Amino acid sequence: MTKEPTALGLMSGTSLDGIDIAVLHTDGAQHIQPGADGFFAYDEALRQELRALLTWLADLPTAVLADLALWPDRLVAADTQVTQAHMEAVTQFLDRHKDLSIDLIGFHGQTVAHRPAEAFTLQLGDAQAMAAALGVNVVARFRQADMAAGGQGAPLAPLYHAALLEGETAGQDAEAVINLGGIANITWRGAGDLLAFDCGPANA
Repeated sequence: MTKEPTALGLMSGTSLDGIDIAVLHTDGAQHIQPGADGFFAYDEALRQELRALLTWLADLPTAVLADLALWPDRLVAADTQVTQAHMEAVTQFLDRHKDLSIDLIGFHGQTVAHRPAEAFTLQLGDAQAMAAALGVNVVARFRQADMAAGGQGAPLAPLYHAALLEGETAGQDAEAVINLGGIANITWRGAGDLLAFDCGPANA
């Protein structure tokens, strides 16, 4: 029997409080076995800078944000700081769980601009730098890939919820999952179709 990959997921959401880490053993479809998890708070200086960036970046054209060569120094510095904070969180987490063997890391990054009407979204965090530093394969740019496929940039939660509905709730009446993160979103299943969307603010 082929061993299911062990994935370590990193998420830092719109609440800007810090980095959530969760381990999953999964076949990528229906079987989900949660593993260890943890939370690592951003330091206050980084948190305040990220909050300020949300306002500052609102006035920058998408063409500038989409081209790394045009990024202002302030944005480059924030990207480096976010990457470093995530790498430190992973290192501390693995130090706590020394028996854990990770096959890949899912790196969401920190969203600082999201413009669905322009098919554009920006998450800070350098996946290549993380892979080189930690020696683990890193998967990233989930939101950009979803937008390129015609979505609005939130592909992972619906897939996870769908697996929960197919697995842990099989034979029960559950047909929807409500996720209360920084933004509240719903995944609904009916007649073989899956519908997912944001429905308003939550912890943010």
